[in-house]
Amino acid sequence: MWLNELYQNLNPIAFSIGPFVVRWYGLAYLFGVIGAGFVMYRVAARWKQRLVLDDLVTLLVSAAFGIIIGGRLGYVLFYGAGYYVAHPLSIFILSEGGMSFHGGLAGAALAVFLACRYLGFSPATVADLAAVGTPVGLLFGRCANFINGELWGKPTDLPWGVVFVPGDVARHPSQLYEAVLEGLVLFVVLYALSRRTKPLPKGSYMGLFLALYGVFRFAVEFVRLPDEQLGYLLGTQWLTMGMVLSIPLVALGAVMVWLALARKVSQQLRR
Repeated sequence: MWLNELYQNLNPIAFSIGPFVVRWYGLAYLFGVIGAGFVMYRVAARWKQRLVLDDLVTLLVSAAFGIIIGGRLGYVLFYGAGYYVAHPLSIFILSEGGMSFHGGLAGAALAVFLACRYLGFSPATVADLAAVGTPVGLLFGRCANFINGELWGKPTDLPWGVVFVPGDVARHPSQLYEAVLEGLVLFVVLYALSRRTKPLPKGSYMGLFLALYGVFRFAVEFVRLPDEQLGYLLGTQWLTMGMVLSIPLVALGAVMVWLALARKVSQQLRR
């Protein structure tokens, strides 16, 4: 019950100054990007790759725009269920919520690839650095989902069940399950591997990130409610859109790891 009491005392608004309101959700994006950048900088230094601050900022700003644009468009395409066809202007109203991790990942990948072309960086090495740092952002983001009381889990009688507002039934805090698995566990695994005397070959870290994220997300979907406008897919009582979108990530990640280990190309930031 302690977790439920914690949630009941949380406020989605971090602070306000007059009409200016700052929400934890926005701060989570900010802290997540900064945290990921810090990890990328430290890992690059350990790999003896020169990543200067100006170039890092270019990569982070590009990734942030890609996450926001891709995440929103991904939600519209995968979870909109026709709503945005009838209300196209709502696509631009971010305050109403609705972001897709899978869309954000695609948007960030495209934006960072273009930034790498501009900077003369190897996209594969930058992707590996980002893979080690991204779980930090996921940790902050999922905690913000919990504070906002969104992405509910299924009803449970476990002692850590939470009664989200509005509602009167204790539910799995699926946001925190994802924070632990997609954030903390994924970070520990990838960061530990990044500290090897000799880093894994190019593409290994991003491949592991995609595969493990897909597995963790697929697993948590069993205790997470599907989006109301979609429900369960194909007439089942278990298959969700999150599962469907995660399966290709696992397959792609496994292929990337296999190719990386087969090719054995050393990490090199500058082409």
